[in-house]
Amino acid sequence: MNINLKLILASIYILCLGVLLVFVFNYLDFKDLTDYHYIKKNSEALLIFRDENLFMFISIFLIFSILWIFLLGFGGPIAILSGFIFGQWLGTLMSVVSLTVGSTLLYFFAQYYFRDLIISHLENKIKKYKNLFKKNELFYFMIFRFMGGGGIPFGIQNVLPVVFDMKIKNYFYATFFGLFPSIFIVNSLGSGFEKLIEKNESLSYLSIISDPGIYWPIAGFIFILVVSFFIKKKLFKN
Repeated sequence: MNINLKLILASIYILCLGVLLVFVFNYLDFKDLTDYHYIKKNSEALLIFRDENLFMFISIFLIFSILWIFLLGFGGPIAILSGFIFGQWLGTLMSVVSLTVGSTLLYFFAQYYFRDLIISHLENKIKKYKNLFKKNELFYFMIFRFMGGGGIPFGIQNVLPVVFDMKIKNYFYATFFGLFPSIFIVNSLGSGFEKLIEKNESLSYLSIISDPGIYWPIAGFIFILVVSFFIKKKLFKN
């Protein structure tokens, strides 16, 4: 593709990312997130709107989530929000689908337009794992996703396979199945918070940590961390 067209598309991408960041920091008052009554009031209004406009709400959520991930957004907030709004099972499905589609679109875009830039910056950092991924890219990238990317930010995880030229189909399936366990746990946490807020006029730390909808997902998250530690020791040894 013509280099001028690549620059135009890259500029549009950066512009969209900038607009999103301006919206997040200028139009959302983060102080309100510490006000429990504000959260309860608005969550109730949100859930009523969801019930009255379910199909439209699902469509908007999916489109926003895919765009958010495409613009290098974090996956955790999407998983918690979908669990809070749609519940444990539907929320998990919507999260995994939107994160997988958004990540795949970002990977395709990065591979096509920013391949040389990504390789020059990231190849040395994963050089020792490059041959490992090439042996069975589907399996090892799925395990990599399951492990949460070893602490690597989600946006960088999504473009990392550019270094070893991963097939789009393998990328999609590895992302979908690799993300599913951790996204289910985070979704369950979001769903637990929704139920907790619904049945309580006020919250204390004790009421939060003693609720099964909270402590079971946290226990599941700790379990995944422990399993990931042993997987890393076994499969990703230096």
